[in-house]
Amino acid sequence: MTNRTLAMTGATGFVGGATVRQAVEAGWHVRALTRRAQEPREGVTWIAGALDDPQSLADMATGADAVMHIAGVVNVPTRAAFEAGNAIATANVVDAARGAGVRRFIHVSSLAAREPGLSNYGWSKERAERVVLASGLDWTIVRPPAVFGPGDIEMLDLFRMARRGVMVLPPRGRMSAIYVEELARLLVALASDDATSIGQTYEPDDGTAGGWSHKDFAQAIGGAVGRDRVATLAIPAPLVKAGGRLDRFVRGDRAKLTPDRARYISHPDWAASEGAHPPADLWRPSLPTADALAETVRWYRAEGWL
Repeated sequence: MTNRTLAMTGATGFVGGATVRQAVEAGWHVRALTRRAQEPREGVTWIAGALDDPQSLADMATGADAVMHIAGVVNVPTRAAFEAGNAIATANVVDAARGAGVRRFIHVSSLAAREPGLSNYGWSKERAERVVLASGLDWTIVRPPAVFGPGDIEMLDLFRMARRGVMVLPPRGRMSAIYVEELARLLVALASDDATSIGQTYEPDDGTAGGWSHKDFAQAIGGAVGRDRVATLAIPAPLVKAGGRLDRFVRGDRAKLTPDRARYISHPDWAASEGAHPPADLWRPSLPTADALAETVRWYRAEGWL
């Protein structure tokens, strides 16, 4: 496959960066939206603009064979900001794809969309999915679980705690995880697929049946940083939610553990649904999670993050 063009939002982010690299390696030319000037890169045309700038989105989608929407917001202070960054932004990208005559549309959502009443984040991601479902395009929705890998800052604190031998965890529950390179490989495969995945919503993971308990995943991270055992402390949901209110009171809009995020973290089931996995002939995880975690640790250490 050569001489095909992929329009992409979120290309400068964690998941998008891995996806751009793999797409170019697979022979795609990527037209990537960016807010800030980027260094020239073979196989990539940078499009200056933003998700609330229709002209720049139109420029990005022009001449593309597929549009991939990865960008979104995960931690903003208000419901309106979540709506703007996820639901309205998705509508803008859909409009750009339709205006450019692009049929294939890959939308990166979140498992949070399964629980729209739980948090503003989940509500906005579910609204974004509804926009895609009503778009009339040849869409596929991907709901990643927790994504880890080189360059990630969201899970970095877990690795740092594991290195010290004690990890503070959410309330008891289950979760799924996926290595960023594996997720990127799925997204690139979907861009090329014009048959089996159209109209499907997928929940990929690392292949661990039923997901991980929080404690077991903590121990896996401990093994990656060289600890045989890690002491774990699960914080009850009321305390997590109280912490969200306190962080918002102390740090305002700069809060990292907001009430919204606390409600999300406290939910007991963020495991991928067994019946929603991508078909094996399209994609399946290929790197054992222990090896992926070890590669993540090597990168963190090389960069001085860990």
